[in-house]
Formats: sequence, C-alpha cells, structure tokens
Amino acid sequence: MKVGVFSGSFNPVHVGHLALANYLCEFGEVDEVWFLVSPRNPFKQGQELMDDHLRLRLVRLAIEGYPRFRASDVEFALPRPSYTIHTLDKLRSLYPSHEFHLIIGSDNWAGFPRWREAGRILAEHHLIIYPRPGYPVDEGSLPPRVRLTSAPVLDVSSTFIRQSLAQGRDVRFFLHPAVWEALVSACHGRGSGLGL
Repeated sequence: MKVGVFSGSFNPVHVGHLALANYLCEFGEVDEVWFLVSPRNPFKQGQELMDDHLRLRLVRLAIEGYPRFRASDVEFALPRPSYTIHTLDKLRSLYPSHEFHLIIGSDNWAGFPRWREAGRILAEHHLIIYPRPGYPVDEGSLPPRVRLTSAPVLDVSSTFIRQSLAQGRDVRFFLHPAVWEALVSACHGRGSGLGL
C-alpha cells in the first residue's frame, strides 16, 4: 500500500490540509494519507503550539468518516525535536509492507538540504511536493523518487487561523465544521489556554 506521510504541527488542521490530502488519495497518487501530528518541529522552535493531544483530537475530528485518512501520534513517543528521518524509520519498522511517500510543500523543498539526513530520506523514500505560492519547483531537476503534484493551491495557514481566532473572527469556513466547533468550545472554556 502506498501511504502518504503528512507530518506537521496541524496547529490547527484546516481545509487546506484536508483538500490536499483528499486530492492525493482521489487522484491516484497514494492509497491513504496519514496525518502525523508533530510535537515540535525543529524549524519552528519559537512557534506557540496548542496542546499535542488537542491537535491530534482536532485531526481525528476532521478526518472522521473518510476511510483513506488516518491520524497518528507515532511522533509523540519519539525523541524531540521531531526529525523526519526518525519518523520514517519508525514507520518502516512498524509497517514493513507499506511504501511511504513523504508529503511536503515546495517551501519545505526549498530548504530540504538542511533537513537531518536529507540524502538518506531521498535514497530510501518517495517524496511528493505540493505547490506553495512563491516557491516554484523546476520539475526537470527533481531526483528520481521526488515528484511534484498538481494539487490545487489553497493558500491557508494555521497561523492565519490562530490569529483570526485570537481576534475573535468567525473563520468557520476555513475549518472542518467539527474542528470549528471544538475550537470555539475550547476557546470559550479555557480563554487563552490554546496558545492562540
């Protein structure tokens, strides 16, 4: 089975994440997409993160009912900060019959040489790059196991969502309805306890 590994903070998960993953499943790129909630990204040290388990719960709410999506907390048990190579090694040991395809944005591809053991990731795994505004990719220069998807570009960010919520704005249409309801409930129940 071809599994798309979508690792990220999902701080919170939004329609851009879901639409991309849905496209990859429905248009033949992968059989499933696994949303791996990361405790801490080494390139986002200063970022305020909502509680790990809240972010995981929001992903589970967002993907409920679609059989080709899966939420994973596999990175919660790995050393921090989270390095992708460690995550991929762990997944391969747990699911040796699966073929893992790492999903990253073209902005991350631009900085990929700085990733921990980037060469081994390229040698041992497939990568799917999705377009991000301002970060064009020269398809002709991509390594053999790396491909650019033609998924639609939805320029939505979790930072935008958090800032909007902190300002009291109603951004429900940028979020899965269940995620919106859970965030509104959490905001009302705990004030600024979400790190918004």
